[in-house]
Amino acid sequence: MTTCTTRTLSALALAALASGAALAQNMPAEGAKPATEKCYGVSLAGKNDCAAGPGTTCAGTSKMDYQSNAWKLVPAGTCTSIKTPKGMGSLTPMKS
Repeated sequence: MTTCTTRTLSALALAALASGAALAQNMPAEGAKPATEKCYGVSLAGKNDCAAGPGTTCAGTSKMDYQSNAWKLVPAGTCTSIKTPKGMGSLTPMKS
């Protein structure tokens, strides 16, 4: 093998390793949960994940569809784009 061929192969191998490392950083670890966020006002009655306000205790206790103080976990970055009959999802509790 010539020196030029060896250098070329070494450069290609290094580039492949660097590309693999960059891709691995963007992928969640095996078994890791995808990133989520609390989204208020998007759950159906009794389908909230928690914090449904006064008179409720936790998960599954919301009293009405799209209750403004009840949240549901959704994929990160999607909450404010979720449209309901009462408006868009919110990252903070909304006034009724």
